[in-house]
Amino acid sequence: MIIREAKAEDWATIWLFFHQIVKAQETFAFEPDLNEEDARALWMVKPPGLTVVAMSDDGQFILGSASMYPNRSGPGAHVSSASFMVDEQHSGKGVGRALVEYALNWAKSQGFSAMQFNAVVESNVYAIRLYENLGFKIVGTVPDAFRHPREGLVSLHIMHRVL
Repeated sequence: MIIREAKAEDWATIWLFFHQIVKAQETFAFEPDLNEEDARALWMVKPPGLTVVAMSDDGQFILGSASMYPNRSGPGAHVSSASFMVDEQHSGKGVGRALVEYALNWAKSQGFSAMQFNAVVESNVYAIRLYENLGFKIVGTVPDAFRHPREGLVSLHIMHRVL
């Protein structure tokens, strides 16, 4: 797998799985009818953030993407955050792990002291397990903060890891 900075021309492929994931309303608190222009502005972050893609070994296919950035501005800018999306066709193949590890290394290299995820849906058990395996801890839980399409109201976890 190759992870590289996302290029403008990658967006068309990212949008295909981004749109499916957001429309499913299972893991991201984005409007399900988010239009492509607004989605691109959200995902394709500008410096000091970075958006990357995970490519197949031969560089032919985009498997997933990550968007990394300061969690907050000003006095909170020393803590990073990130979001990850893996094309459903490639889930369970280590793409998510590779993207999270890349984001952690990027954040450390940029001088961030920690990484924090503000809204990890409690029913997203695979992501939670991955994050915990990579050293994140649940530091808070907001009850019934996410409306899941099948499970109803579920909690959102705040997860944190020192770099």
